[in-house]
Amino acid sequence: MSNSEVFQDRMLSLGLARVSEAAALASAKLIGRGDEKAADQAAVNAMREQLNMLDIAGVVVIGEGERDEAPMLYIGEEVGTGNGPGVDIALDPLEGTTLTAKDMPNALTVIAMGPRGSMLHAPDVYMDKLAIGPGYADGIVNMDMSPAERVSALARAKGCGPDNITVCILERPRHEALIEEVRGTGAAIRLITDGDVAGVMHTAEAAITGIDMYMGEGGAPEGVLAAAALKCMGGQMWGRLLFRNDDERGRAEKAGIEDFDRIYTRDDMVTQDVIFAATGVTDGSILQGIRREVGYLTAETILMRSKTGSVRRMTYRNPTR
Repeated sequence: MSNSEVFQDRMLSLGLARVSEAAALASAKLIGRGDEKAADQAAVNAMREQLNMLDIAGVVVIGEGERDEAPMLYIGEEVGTGNGPGVDIALDPLEGTTLTAKDMPNALTVIAMGPRGSMLHAPDVYMDKLAIGPGYADGIVNMDMSPAERVSALARAKGCGPDNITVCILERPRHEALIEEVRGTGAAIRLITDGDVAGVMHTAEAAITGIDMYMGEGGAPEGVLAAAALKCMGGQMWGRLLFRNDDERGRAEKAGIEDFDRIYTRDDMVTQDVIFAATGVTDGSILQGIRREVGYLTAETILMRSKTGSVRRMTYRNPTR
């Protein structure tokens, strides 16, 4: 094993797409079956199997919990053959387990990879997130603005009124005041039930998705995954960790977090060039879900490299056995 080997993002990118595809195909048989745990476990097993075929010395830095929560892909788990560059891996084998179980839109399998030490080791706590797409000057909006101020500032930068801005927000009781304030500006809101990685990614393709901005509190690990996606697609993102109790502060300390009030930018969360892959499980605004044909399953994957800004969309037709 040689962690000093150069991170060959181009050579590893297709392998990463295979990892994402395998997880999506494995969970496909559980779409609409009402069993969230089974769908997640199927994706986990397939993702781990494919990761262990790659010539990397990988460590999961964003995963599905701590070691004692195995057989999930846990934080600190080593994956790969051990022969190759040392890499950080952020993953969500099935982002949208409820979406999958209920056959609702925007369930994805998601994975990102970068050189060792390139990703924030975010603890499993909440993060207050703000994201906009590419094409705007730095700092047009920021975390210190109120939600209404953010909408007004983005509208000015876009050259439109607030009534032409659409904000994506997770539908949660904790967001009732946020939703009321945003609607008070005249802006529209796209409420999503789950899947805030996809929610943030929507801002990078506003002309397609209709989403201009993402706001609200969600999981911090998902925030790092979303930052990896925007680093490839373009756009700005900020996040601030939120702590409800001493146990969560302890988790942050264990993860190496020293400043509990820090506002992280996209490039603070992902400090070096990364590769990112996501495969659609159910139909969504970004990707088509798994398609069933007689004898085949077809998956659509988006594969991106921040180093070149390349975004590939690939269709994989896989014979069923």
